[in-house]
Amino acid sequence: MDRFKAQRELHAAVKTCGADPFGVKMDKIVSSTEAMIEGRRTILCGSNNYLGFTFDADCIEAAKKALETSGTGTTGSRIANGSYNDHKALEADLADFYGKKHCMVFTTGYQANLGAISTLAGPDDFLIIDADSHASIYDACKLGSATVIRFKHNDPTDLDKRLARLADQPGNKIVVVEGIYSMLGDHAPLKEFVAVTKKHNAYILVDEAHSMGVLGKTGQGLVEHDDVLEEVDFITGTFSKSMGAVGGFLVSNMDDFDVLRVACRPYMFTASLPPATIASVRTSLAKLRANPGLMEKLWQNVDTLYHGAQNAGFTVGKQKGPVVAIHLTDPALAARAWRALLLNGVYVNLALPPATPSGTALLRCSVSAAHSTEQLERVVSILANVGRDLGLLKSPAHAVAAE
Repeated sequence: MDRFKAQRELHAAVKTCGADPFGVKMDKIVSSTEAMIEGRRTILCGSNNYLGFTFDADCIEAAKKALETSGTGTTGSRIANGSYNDHKALEADLADFYGKKHCMVFTTGYQANLGAISTLAGPDDFLIIDADSHASIYDACKLGSATVIRFKHNDPTDLDKRLARLADQPGNKIVVVEGIYSMLGDHAPLKEFVAVTKKHNAYILVDEAHSMGVLGKTGQGLVEHDDVLEEVDFITGTFSKSMGAVGGFLVSNMDDFDVLRVACRPYMFTASLPPATIASVRTSLAKLRANPGLMEKLWQNVDTLYHGAQNAGFTVGKQKGPVVAIHLTDPALAARAWRALLLNGVYVNLALPPATPSGTALLRCSVSAAHSTEQLERVVSILANVGRDLGLLKSPAHAVAAE
């Protein structure tokens, strides 16, 4: 079809690096941090397995027991036959974890944003979203009927101006931001955003997909890190990052919260999560709550990769986090670098314009608490060798963090 012409041409150009960066096949998963790819043992530095729970023995055992007692799936939605005891128990666990009254669990993190945002904002309301929002947030805006307004990325002053212009407009105003942004790894200035939204009597929803289990004393995310949990109206998140599985959630103190269960189409018309997944997530959440020190190992590993890449001469994001984005100016060179890394046993994500913020080509690396220091030092060494071979590194001097 002609409508896919631009995508076909872009995809074909990317594949000239010698492989398809968006179609890599994991022949065998060896552990939380390694896989066999193209016959080579490869360090996985492009997953979001932040706490390494995908191969945690307790999570696997819980999933096995649920599989044996409750079967492979629910074969129905949450409003039909798809609510089991453990689905409700996980919702209670998450509500308690965040100190909120209510929780809904969705089948994916994407659906959590799609369902929550499109349902909360009606035709007479306004959604005010960060310009660099995740695709799930943009798609939620398309699915819903509210008026959508974008503000400059991570800019409280611009948000203030946008909300001020709506002062005389009837309807709810719902601000949507993310804790950690998935491409560049930067944090929202959440304390400032909360202050602005409260000034204008607006609501605020925070997507903690990449910050749950990463930030805050107990792993609640940026809402805890910035001490604004009580002031945030809605929190969404996913189980496919720190929880090591799949699924999503919405927590809130909203009055009449349960009406969302019969108003939210992505919740109503999707089969619910398999019991084995629910069981593994309940276990990983319990382990995080019992041992928040897991995050200390993650941040030690973040330091190793972030400062290692920076000291090698690469330009990295200005904020440290489990997403370490290496900035490159040339998409073709970025694709060649991605391929060279894979051939040398390191898997990262390639992110290219127009999908990237500000049209920057990125080698998007992600760090896990399960990585060993030796693995990450090897990643840094291979990155540096590839950078020199491709002429990406002009000197070993420290690079300035990207703005």
